[in-house]
Amino acid sequence: MIRKCMFPVGGYGTRFLPATKALPKEMLPVVNKPLVQYGVEESIEAGLNYIGFVTGRGKRAIADHFDISYELEHQINGSTKEQYLESIRHVMETGVFSYTRQKEMKGLGHAILAGETLIGNEPFGVVLADDLCVNEPGEDNVLAQMVKIYRQFRCSIVAVMEVPTDEIHKYGVISGELMKDGLYRVSDMVEKPDAKDAPSNLAVIGRYILTPDIFEILRHTPPGKNDEIQLTDALKQQCQDGVVLAYRFKGTRFDCGSVQGFVEATNYCFENIYQQGDNS
Repeated sequence: MIRKCMFPVGGYGTRFLPATKALPKEMLPVVNKPLVQYGVEESIEAGLNYIGFVTGRGKRAIADHFDISYELEHQINGSTKEQYLESIRHVMETGVFSYTRQKEMKGLGHAILAGETLIGNEPFGVVLADDLCVNEPGEDNVLAQMVKIYRQFRCSIVAVMEVPTDEIHKYGVISGELMKDGLYRVSDMVEKPDAKDAPSNLAVIGRYILTPDIFEILRHTPPGKNDEIQLTDALKQQCQDGVVLAYRFKGTRFDCGSVQGFVEATNYCFENIYQQGDNS
């Protein structure tokens, strides 16, 4: 039903310069694991084992990370250090990885459209690795929660959370009708509005499930905010033509695209995951 997940990873990560001058921002480590691996693990745990990366120049380290390093394997074979590769080995054995390149950085909508060749005519998840989402033990991860909703409604779904008024301008914001606790039928979406113009305080974060008709909509979506092709604009068209749902997810989200959020995520993962024994 839904088995693929797209990772748009072509961005420059300018908020983390100079660290990201030669290192992809998605490879920044939260404790001992790169951001992008957390996202891929979430996808695989949700049952989306076919992972498609929309990359850009200077992003080769991402492909290398999800491949075998024969020199490293040889050097640590049989040593106590081998245990540190357990998590990435599991990901590599479970996931199927494919790559395409976004030739120009023209917004998230442009990146999604560039990844059409990886997806084809089927529904798919989208994970923005900048957004690290964590859940309590025994609780479904955010993408898995959304997959369950998709199986019921078979439409595009965006993950949303309430944000303070002074942060509204950083997000796409939805308005819509509450269907049941935590689930809204979207009637409008606005990309990065001023607080006074925002239709609500429900902001879209980096988890989506999209139906394949989004590609055709994106093909005809003109540049919007910042002269970029915005996924928000395409989803707005999709909700006018059909149904888009917004889901107020269960879990904690860290904005690892910002230095403050990255530090908060690192502290959380160190205290709640690494120190409690999951340090593979």
